[in-house]
Amino acid sequence: MTLNQLRAFLAVHRLGSFSAAAVELGMTQPSISELVRRLEDEYRLKLFVRGSRRLGTTPAGQDLLPLAEQAVQAADQADRTLRSVSSLTGGVAIFGLLRNANYYFLSQLVETFHVRHPDVRLRIIGLNSVEVAEAVSSGDLEAGLVVLPIDTEGLRVTPLIRSEVLFTSANPARVARPVTMKDVAASPLVLYDAHYGWRDPTRRQLWERAQLAGVDLDVSVEVEHVESALGVVALGSADTVVSKAIVQSGNFPSGLFTARFAEPLYDTIALVRRHDAVLSPATREIARVARAILLEHADPDDVVRDVAEL
Repeated sequence: MTLNQLRAFLAVHRLGSFSAAAVELGMTQPSISELVRRLEDEYRLKLFVRGSRRLGTTPAGQDLLPLAEQAVQAADQADRTLRSVSSLTGGVAIFGLLRNANYYFLSQLVETFHVRHPDVRLRIIGLNSVEVAEAVSSGDLEAGLVVLPIDTEGLRVTPLIRSEVLFTSANPARVARPVTMKDVAASPLVLYDAHYGWRDPTRRQLWERAQLAGVDLDVSVEVEHVESALGVVALGSADTVVSKAIVQSGNFPSGLFTARFAEPLYDTIALVRRHDAVLSPATREIARVARAILLEHADPDDVVRDVAEL
């Protein structure tokens, strides 16, 4: 039993003749007759009987009718769904973003994508880079943007841009020169992304550098959001580290000072996807738009050279 046979059967039933069914389906009358005949021969049942003015449907044909309609409708719906996704006239794009995405102009992502593809539903999941990477690796997300380093097993990682990480304090004396890890260890710290702790990519880099320098970091306060950490720093009770993108934003508090690390430290933003995954057209497009926005606003020196296409 094939969909073509079922379509022919339904057309003959509805129109009452093989010739009318042939016209509707754009086929010849012998082709329609052959499709129905093969269906009848396969099950050794008659589906139609010839009446005085039009074909009648046998009891076997009446039993087949609702099932044939369901099968053809389901196939047509599947065809429409796949075509809408492939042509970006429907479907859903699901994409993961690093928590501080707005500091990298990615607030434009939703508006830009929606204007270009208004019929595609958009679901943006803003998580810490750790969870974005894990969700992509497990298949819960098709793709996302993360800050490196992350655990990359099973992932295809495409670095895009980098943003220098700066030491931040309300005390100008602490940032009068490039800071070393010993300087950082001597300062009380407020760090954000408390839930992820030292798994967070930026904190992970600090911890690894502290190990290499043989020092322990004095973390006085842990909060979830960078804005909260900067609020604590503004009170003068602790220092923190933030990316240059945050410092250059309009939300960076006045009265705070920054310094580079003696050995420069960077947040590198990368696109991640599973090695064995083929991105859906909608997700591929939103990843392309996100990449374009990042590259458009980044300083030329911060762009990772030879950025691969998606």
